[in-house]
Amino acid sequence: MSLQEYIELIFTDYTLRTVTIGTAVLGTICGMLGSFAVLRKQSLLGDAISHAALPGIALAFLLFGELNIFNEFLADMLGKIIGSEQSYAILTFLISNKSFTILIGALCSGIIGTIWIRGITNKTHLKSDTALGLILSLFFGFGMLLLTYIQKQPNANQAGLDGYLFGQAATLLERDVWLMAVILLISFLMLLIFWKELKLLLFDTDYTRTLGFNSKFLDILISTFIVIAIVIGLQTVGVVLMSAMLLAPAAAARQWTNSLSVMVILASGFGALSGVIGTAISASQNNLSTGPVIVLVAAVFVFISFIFSPGRGLLFREIRFRKNRTDLELHKTLSFMYHIASDHENISHPHAIKILNNFRGFTKKSLKQLEHKDYITINGNMWAMTQSGYETASNLYNQLKVDHE
Repeated sequence: MSLQEYIELIFTDYTLRTVTIGTAVLGTICGMLGSFAVLRKQSLLGDAISHAALPGIALAFLLFGELNIFNEFLADMLGKIIGSEQSYAILTFLISNKSFTILIGALCSGIIGTIWIRGITNKTHLKSDTALGLILSLFFGFGMLLLTYIQKQPNANQAGLDGYLFGQAATLLERDVWLMAVILLISFLMLLIFWKELKLLLFDTDYTRTLGFNSKFLDILISTFIVIAIVIGLQTVGVVLMSAMLLAPAAAARQWTNSLSVMVILASGFGALSGVIGTAISASQNNLSTGPVIVLVAAVFVFISFIFSPGRGLLFREIRFRKNRTDLELHKTLSFMYHIASDHENISHPHAIKILNNFRGFTKKSLKQLEHKDYITINGNMWAMTQSGYETASNLYNQLKVDHE
């Protein structure tokens, strides 16, 4: 399938168009909010919250998957408060909109998990990574227990519930995309309104409190939006891989810049591109799940950033290391020559190259580089220092003395 054919198919095929737009919007949200999780050194938070959402998914299905005794009990309780007709209307809406109900259950479970993590960290001597690991294991184990129980029930409506483990992007509907778009807009407005405060919170919490800002409120605010982003992505990417979707675009963007605003923009772009490219690859091949492919594409962005980013990339770091080592060798050789030339009244007095054999930093390559820089001249087996080379070496020597003093 060519690129032109794929683009035409996006406009004609409802499912492909919905999944492409949905994954792009989800990637934008994850990149935007994931930047704050990465910079706050809470990379495991996304993993813990996504796993903590699993019990909420299972419980929401058990409670509202079909009409049962619990629904009748809840209808009676609500009927006494708001009237029987309104209560049954609410329950009918929840039961008929299972995806919405399941997302609400996942959101509640994720928020509870976040509160427990904060409580363990603040009320005990345990560190955040220990609290994250405990909540992740506890909630995920409970969620798997509930899923096992649901699978053993004679209920055909449970089909597709396992999709929340690994994601099932093909089940996205237009209303799901609209929900993601609304969350994206709200998240963007939240960042615009609290940009200064959140930026201060990231880099100096104590100074944020000193200025009178409520750091606890800001922490809860950004954590809540991260939970919401994770919850709306469960249907697309799944519980297991959602944390990678949240962190990978931000980790890639961090390699390219030191500016928070630029990082957020880059991370959003990487996330959106991961969604679009991953969906295209999945649609062009049979038996490729969209969620895992999106995560792999995001991992490619991380790999490229780790290697080729100018500031922190391994390639440019190695280039800078080799250049610095070469410059150091040249300076050491030039300094050694300076001490020899300074013993003569005429700095251009020629010396035999073999006199440099006792100097470990000497190489024929370094001599050629010094000659190319017009620091020395070479005539056969003799070398002589130029005025430019003598002045450069003198400045290096004087700077070295100042540094030692």
